[in-house]
Amino acid sequence: MKRVVSFFLFLCINLYALDFKVASYNVENLFDLQHDGTEYKEYLPSSKYWNKKSFENKLDNLSRVIKELDADILTLQEIESDKAFSILKDKTNYPYGVFLKKNTSSVGVAVLSRYPITKWEKIDADRYDKHSRYILKAFLNIDNKELIVYVNHWRSKRAAESSRIKYALSLKEDIENLEEGKDYIILGDLNSNYNEYQTFKYEDKLNDTSGITGINQILNTALNGNLVLKSEINGSDELHYNLWLELDKKNRFSSKFKGRNTTPDNIIIPKELFDDKDISYINNSFNVFKPSYLYGRYLNRWDMKRGTGYSDHLPVFAEFSTRKQNYSFTRKSKKDIVKIDELYKVEKLDKAVELKDIVVLYKENKTAVIKQLNSRAVAVYNPPKELKEGFIYKIAFDRIDSYFGLKEIKNILKAEELGIYENYKELYKNALELDLFDLNNQNEMVRGLKGIYEKGYLYFDGDKRIKLYFKKGIKKPEEKENILINSGHLGIYKSKVQIVIYKQTDFLAD
Repeated sequence: MKRVVSFFLFLCINLYALDFKVASYNVENLFDLQHDGTEYKEYLPSSKYWNKKSFENKLDNLSRVIKELDADILTLQEIESDKAFSILKDKTNYPYGVFLKKNTSSVGVAVLSRYPITKWEKIDADRYDKHSRYILKAFLNIDNKELIVYVNHWRSKRAAESSRIKYALSLKEDIENLEEGKDYIILGDLNSNYNEYQTFKYEDKLNDTSGITGINQILNTALNGNLVLKSEINGSDELHYNLWLELDKKNRFSSKFKGRNTTPDNIIIPKELFDDKDISYINNSFNVFKPSYLYGRYLNRWDMKRGTGYSDHLPVFAEFSTRKQNYSFTRKSKKDIVKIDELYKVEKLDKAVELKDIVVLYKENKTAVIKQLNSRAVAVYNPPKELKEGFIYKIAFDRIDSYFGLKEIKNILKAEELGIYENYKELYKNALELDLFDLNNQNEMVRGLKGIYEKGYLYFDGDKRIKLYFKKGIKKPEEKENILINSGHLGIYKSKVQIVIYKQTDFLAD
């Protein structure tokens, strides 16, 4: 009899448990047709291209995305007014919604929900900046359990990082005052990459904070120079996990900037969503919504002149549940890493790694390129003096990093010489037989590439071109000069493939 009762209770609990989808979408400038005085000039109701027809096209297009995305809770950015929001809400059939905008701002933030919004608050991150936007703090009742969503639209990168830090500090302060164990999600357009501390620090225009970023160091999605992993999330009340880490690096983008993948739209969660109470994250459910009509080779963004397109952002989403989740986040022990290939699959190391059969393909000043026999190549930053080109080693190291997307080994602890690889340059890849733009070939040394040099690019094989980066002190080829690369490092910089030339002798000019 006890077994029957237990089974009945289990069935009831799971019958009423809820799985639900949470998403965020920057809709790119949904303005109404009323003149309020804060519009962008191109969206004035009297402007040439913004009229009733284009407004209705924009609403229809956004409604299509929102309906097909089918999120139970959807946060939105870049909506001008409560009027525009209300029309969108009615077209998408959400029963609950809240819109919030600062009087001096052109656009605001909002949330649509299939669950009751019991109350909401505004957080003023920067009361002295007329361009700043409120953070919307919404309280939702989901299966009689409370979830807080923080809807964000941080200052754009027209402003330096100190402006975005104000948002992060405001969030941090509010979160610290929450009741212990409270479930919450931080999401929206933070105008920050998930690894912002790596991508912004070399840009003087942005880095006015000595390398500190709001998303990584203030919200603590990074710790001790590395991104926080799921296996570490229970280590501190202050840590947060960014769901972008669920995806392979090639799929980490919700927008594009100058052809580069960017991740301004984020969903960030605390350890409370990895426990066995109330609401929990459904593991590996994060993704980007990108049907073919939103993204092909390019983002199908809104074109006001034609009245077509959607947005310059893609929606991001994740799933949560009131059911208990069974998590297992034990990391693969780094002692199991025996090939360079496996280094490309991990974000960081928790202990030293030892690799055998390592051949030094190239070495110059602070960079070396090494290749493991029967495996891939990888760069080494600041290699030890004892490493010599053409020699085979067993090496140990305890740090890996990505420099603007390029995988690097750092901090080699020891290098034991095993012998000489006399014809080591035979391990260079023939550029004519290699897909130079396949990211799986990054860090290979290439040879045999002929072409015409023009404005920083090598034009080859008809209509193809690749960026050339010459280290300081190298005399570049003349414009439209024919050159042959006999020793080039196939690298990545800000998501773009390039060939790095370290020495004058690495190329020949006709």
